[in-house]
Amino acid sequence: MKRRSIVWTLALLTAAVVGVWARQQMAIEPRDQPATADDLRILRRTDALLGDASVWNRHDDRVCDDDEASGKRSLFCALQKADREILGEYQHRNVALQEVRFVIQDATRDRQTEMVIRALRRFSLPHRLMDFNNLPETRFEDVKQVLRVASERIAARLESKQ
Repeated sequence: MKRRSIVWTLALLTAAVVGVWARQQMAIEPRDQPATADDLRILRRTDALLGDASVWNRHDDRVCDDDEASGKRSLFCALQKADREILGEYQHRNVALQEVRFVIQDATRDRQTEMVIRALRRFSLPHRLMDFNNLPETRFEDVKQVLRVASERIAARLESKQ
């Protein structure tokens, strides 16, 4: 009986944490942010940095110094480097990076629960860029496809502004 109440308490606590996190994400992540030419340049530069599978680090830890030293970048670290090159600083929530997050979210909708549970087991909130990069079933072609779709979406928003 006591064990069942502990399990229920943990389940409710987990649901509450996930619910709060999801609500925060929705509040700070509107999908209709205006795009700029720099956003498209960031995505194209990221694509160039990840030129082929030999330079992709599929074991991301969101610490990019070692990626730079090895010449192998994860999706997150390639985006971060491109962001710094184009904007002069890293902006965690800029439109280009957000669009990549949205593409990942759309592409992995059936695996979202698994990604959240895996992150909670590590006692951290999920990081879509890292989690997608590190999924065992993610292939280099999937990373390139995410960048392609994000670039197409940004380009379409830029065209619609004209």
